[in-house]
Amino acid sequence: MPTRRALIAAMPLLVAGCSGGESPYDRAVRDLWRLPDLGGGGVPMIALIRAATLAANGHNTQPWRFRIEPRAIEILPNFSRRTPVVDPDDHHLFVSLGCALETLLRAGLGYGWAGEPELLPGGGVRVTFSSAQARPDALFQAIPRRASTRTKYDGRPVDAATLRRLEAAIGQDVGLRWVLEPDARARLTDMIVAGNSAQLANPAFMRELTDWIRFDAGEALARRDGLFTAASGNITAPRWLGERLLPMVMTKNGEADRLAGWMRSSAGAAIFTGPAETPASWIAVGRAFTRFALTATAAGLKLAFLNQPVEDPATRRRMAAWLGEPAKRPDLVVRFGYGPELPRSLRRGPQAVLLR
Repeated sequence: MPTRRALIAAMPLLVAGCSGGESPYDRAVRDLWRLPDLGGGGVPMIALIRAATLAANGHNTQPWRFRIEPRAIEILPNFSRRTPVVDPDDHHLFVSLGCALETLLRAGLGYGWAGEPELLPGGGVRVTFSSAQARPDALFQAIPRRASTRTKYDGRPVDAATLRRLEAAIGQDVGLRWVLEPDARARLTDMIVAGNSAQLANPAFMRELTDWIRFDAGEALARRDGLFTAASGNITAPRWLGERLLPMVMTKNGEADRLAGWMRSSAGAAIFTGPAETPASWIAVGRAFTRFALTATAAGLKLAFLNQPVEDPATRRRMAAWLGEPAKRPDLVVRFGYGPELPRSLRRGPQAVLLR
């Protein structure tokens, strides 16, 4: 069994081993994070599904399946990819479906196909397409550029005009609360840290999180899902070593300091609240967030989830009271600002998510 001293001594070697020319992982990222130029006619079903798989989703579990019908696509929940500890009521799963739905609709408009969504029993959605004028606008172009950037930003504020565009992108059904002022940001940071500390103290949460971490590029490339450590600016390592390093790196005090630093470096945060605690409402939250995220990306902003206070029930109740809406459930916490590019995560391709 490697000693703690040996594990820590190995860290610089692991970082150094990540350098060099373009790796197979880098090539896979380059091939994935783009929108294909179709060139021909017909409804580009596979291209639309490929775009939808680039949507934001919890733990990068990609909890969706797609079924192609004549002039229609169904998006269905994949409950085999649940995260029952962090998401016991499948809230994040249905928010993720909403993100995929909105991305699909935006991609359709870009390629010249307007989609009309219809909710299905069981939480799925059918989108029926009709031809329309192609609108490869800024939100369409932002689809392959959007990412969750989990690192420090540069602290620059966002101007009022951009904030108004972000707010307008959300629409009427989902509530938005800005957290911009220092006192409010300090209160929110306290709740983020409290929720995170509760999760770190839960062995079941840590086991589930570890299962979804991809500790090195080989594992991430083979699985094409989960949380690749390099995509959060962390070291890469073989799983056997990464699992042993994780408790040393992911400590209560260390994570509290990191989260506080992330919040201090951000321009602000946004809290999303849906109209009800139902799958349909959670899908609406995912759609609203995606419009917000694509608008932010088109404006040159980075963003990332800090959902710990909505994932821990006690902290979530505290947040709802702080927002003045104790009867409502805060759904998402998102920080935003100007920051660097980080390595991208991978996604499973259309053939892996298609139902036949």
